Amino acid sequence: MGAMLTLLLAFVAMSAVVICTPGPDTALTVRNAITAGRRGGVVTAAGVASGQLVWTVTASAGIAGLLQASEPAFLAVKLAGALYLIYLGAHSLWTAWRGHPPAAERGAGARAGHGRAFRQGLVSNLANPKMAAFFLSMLPQFAGTFAGLLAFGALFCLLTFLWLAGYSVAVHAARRVLDRPRVRRTVDAVSGAALVAFGARLALTR
Repeated sequence: MGAMLTLLLAFVAMSAVVICTPGPDTALTVRNAITAGRRGGVVTAAGVASGQLVWTVTASAGIAGLLQASEPAFLAVKLAGALYLIYLGAHSLWTAWRGHPPAAERGAGARAGHGRAFRQGLVSNLANPKMAAFFLSMLPQFAGTFAGLLAFGALFCLLTFLWLAGYSVAVHAARRVLDRPRVRRTVDAVSGAALVAFGARLALTR
């Protein structure tokens, strides 16, 4: 029992370091929390966590290893993911340049955009083949069975969701400041530049 608790705490500590390091999932969640409200950010976090759950299942079943072993497939997924992040970043930069619609119109758009926010989080995570490599290298350090790998992977997904959802709540709490046109445009520009940079880095790294 003591050994299992120690293993669990070690996993949580390692996961916290990985999850708390800002990356494209964080940038996308913050962006959507600003444009679609708290629920938009939380839904994005759910999409990200769902993508991680897919990687967890495929890594636990050994399927993700096939992608990692196939250089053409790995490269194709990597380039698709990079282009998607760059597209999202470019959209944010365009929004920052042209400004925002009136508040009432934004509210209607936010309500309609929750499904889109989930898909963005899901696709952003699934289109990153480095997640396959990450789960293939991390999970076997803590479990050796399919059930064990699945359990630790699911815990990682839950921790990710809680962290990103927390970001969404924090952004929503600061909505009075973030709703100022100049602040909104600045945040859009910064988050857009970050997404483009993450996409470029994904495309260029091996």
